[in-house]
Amino acid sequence: MTVYDFAIVGAGIAGASLAAELAEAGANVLVLEAEDRPGYHSTGRSAAFWEECYGGPEIVPLTLASGKYLRDNGFLSPRGALYIGRGEDRAALDAFMTRFEDTGATIERIGAEDLAGKIPGITPQWSDAIWEPACADIDVAALHAHYLTRANASGVTLECRSRLAGVAREDESWTLRTERGGSFAASVLVNSAGAWADEVASLAGAKPLGIQPYRRTVIQLRTDPAPAPDQPLVLDISGKFYFKPESGRVWLSPHDEEPSAACDAAPEELAVAEAIDRLQGVVDWKVEAVERKWAGLRSFAPDRAPVYGYDPKVEGFAWFAGQGGFGIQTSPAAARLASQLLLDRPRDEMTEAIDASIYSPARFP
Repeated sequence: MTVYDFAIVGAGIAGASLAAELAEAGANVLVLEAEDRPGYHSTGRSAAFWEECYGGPEIVPLTLASGKYLRDNGFLSPRGALYIGRGEDRAALDAFMTRFEDTGATIERIGAEDLAGKIPGITPQWSDAIWEPACADIDVAALHAHYLTRANASGVTLECRSRLAGVAREDESWTLRTERGGSFAASVLVNSAGAWADEVASLAGAKPLGIQPYRRTVIQLRTDPAPAPDQPLVLDISGKFYFKPESGRVWLSPHDEEPSAACDAAPEELAVAEAIDRLQGVVDWKVEAVERKWAGLRSFAPDRAPVYGYDPKVEGFAWFAGQGGFGIQTSPAAARLASQLLLDRPRDEMTEAIDASIYSPARFP
């Protein structure tokens, strides 16, 4: 039986990007994907954008470090973003500016006149905003395919329909069993299982870290008027909604974050209704139809920072999980950093400014 250097559980954007980085550095890599195809869950359901402040100041270094790679390889389309507020939200907008002023993110405060010029039909109570000009849409499918192609070209073995059922460690290697009866061996087991990360940890005898999946709902609306294609991403400073244009339609989320079991997530009708109600309090557009609705799971560690690196107590077990809603926009730098940690390689230009200790599994008791 082949003994792989690394077996990665999960072929979403996390597993695919890490597999590509490890294999290109010379490692022999196996990826086990539970579903029929990679990216079925969170990666394939993302309304992703590259937004410098998304996830908080601890995530900004990963986002900024990933930006050049995403731009240079054609995965970003300029969009711009607005965090909007009403009169009673000015303190929250002030706090946001203070929180991010030293992070390197490009943000500026704008008033009602500029805001109305960027969002036709916005209602008068939304009078204050923060403008983030660098925000861009991400071509998620192309980015995921790019990493899968890189991985394949470097000899990565991808096994779909291979949900992990059991693991055992002996003689410095893992024996991995799948529900369909497959058996594999690897020196290092990497947990990139997203919503299932704590379940995989338990199988390996590692302490679960409390990585909790949360449901996020998105709907596609036909509106009158239709949004202009160059309108920005709009986010409520209080975290109650966000929306953006997409191919002549509006993609809208109530910014819900409902705790969920790891599952094939489905949208709740209440979340759909709440999203539409909130949108109608922001703009005077008529909602003509709900054309699509879907939900995905975003998984966070208790401190909401991702987890990268070797488990401090279980030999040969590593984490690449807890990447919340920012896993796609940070994937280039996160995968590069994680591969350097796992291979004990020096940092490069992309990762040299990132403090990896923030994301270490050893930070948990």
